[in-house]
Amino acid sequence: MTADTPHRPETIAAGALGYEDAGSGAIIPPIQPSTTYVRDPDNAYRRGRVYARADNPTFDPAAQTVTALEGGADTLLFASGMAAATAVFQALDPGDHVLVPEIMYWSLRNWLHGPAVRWGLRVQGVDMSDTAAVRAAIRPGETKVIWVETPANPLWSVTDLAAVAEIAHAAGARLAVDSTVATPVHTRPLSLGADIVMHAATKYLNGHSDVVAGTLTTAVKDEFWARVKAVQAQQGGILGSFEAWLLQRGLRTLFARVRWQSAAALDLAERLSAHPAVSAVLYPGLPGFPGHDVAAKQMQGGFGGMLSVRVRAGTEAAIATAANVRIWRRATSLGGVESLIEHRSSVEGPTSPIPGDLLRLSVGLEAVDDLYDDLDAALRTTG
Repeated sequence: MTADTPHRPETIAAGALGYEDAGSGAIIPPIQPSTTYVRDPDNAYRRGRVYARADNPTFDPAAQTVTALEGGADTLLFASGMAAATAVFQALDPGDHVLVPEIMYWSLRNWLHGPAVRWGLRVQGVDMSDTAAVRAAIRPGETKVIWVETPANPLWSVTDLAAVAEIAHAAGARLAVDSTVATPVHTRPLSLGADIVMHAATKYLNGHSDVVAGTLTTAVKDEFWARVKAVQAQQGGILGSFEAWLLQRGLRTLFARVRWQSAAALDLAERLSAHPAVSAVLYPGLPGFPGHDVAAKQMQGGFGGMLSVRVRAGTEAAIATAANVRIWRRATSLGGVESLIEHRSSVEGPTSPIPGDLLRLSVGLEAVDDLYDDLDAALRTTG
C-alpha cells in the first residue's frame, strides 16, 4: 500500500480501481469506440481528448490499473507485446548501445539482432543472470538501455534486478524489464530500481487467450518517456477499444489466476523432477535451480506459472511427448487459463539456442493432478 493507492494490489485489480459510472452507477467500465472528439468553439480541447490513436477513454481503466499495480507514474497500452518492447528501442538514437539477454523472447531477439541493428542500434547480448558479465559489458556514456527479461523465456533464468539497476544507473543507462512471466503478482521491478516495465499483456494480464496487447509502465514521466509516447502515437501501434476493455476484464482476476498457476507449477516441477523420463526441470521455485536464491529474494508469493522440462530420451521423444498429451494444448503462447505445451526449438527454427529435448509448459487452471497424469502418460509412452 502507498499514500496514493491505499489499497492492497488484490483490491486494486479486482475492483478496477473502484470504478463507478457517474450517470448509471454501473461498476463495469464502458467501451468507447469513437475515433475522434469534438473541439471547443475556439478550437481548444478542454476535455482532454483529441484523437483515438493517441487517446481513448477505454484505455484509461486498464492503464491506470497497471500503473497502480506496478507503482509507476504512467502506463501506455500497445497493440502487442512486441509493439510495446520495440517502442523502447525506437525511442533511442542510431548508434546507441544496448545490452540484451542472450536467451530471451524469440521474436524480440530476432528484431533486435535484425531490424534494430540495421537501423543503427548497437545490440550486445549478455548473460543477464551473471551480474559480473553485465558490469563488464557496460560502455559508460554509450550504453543507454539494459533490457532484462526475468524469469527469461524459456530457460527461466533469473536476473538480480536491484544489482543490475545499480549497474545501469551508475553508467547513465536505463533498466527496462520484461516482467511478463513474473507479473505484478510476484515482482514489482520499479521498486527494485527499474525505470520501465514491459508486459506482453496477451499473456497473464489478460489471461484468457483472447487479446493481443502490450503495456509499458514508467517510474517517472521524463523526456525519454515522452519519446516513447511519441513512438506509440505516431506509429499507431495501439489497442482497439474492445481489446482494451477485454484487457481490463482480465486484470480483475489476475491475482486469483496467477497464484493458482504458480502453486500448480511448483507442484508439477517437484513431481516431474523425480520422473524417470525427465532429465531436468527448469523452474525458479526449485531450491536446486541456479537462480532460486535471487528469485526468492525478488519474487513474492510464488515463482510463476511457467516451467520447462528436458526429456531424457532426446529431441524425438520430446516431440512425441507433446504429440501424445490429451489435456495440455499444443500451442504457442502462455499465461491463459488453459495449459499449453510447446517444443520451443521447433518453433524457433534451426538457429534456435534452445535444446531440442526441451518442452515449455504454461500451467493453466485445470486440476493439477490431471495435468500431471496427462504428462506422465505421454512421457512413459515416448520416453
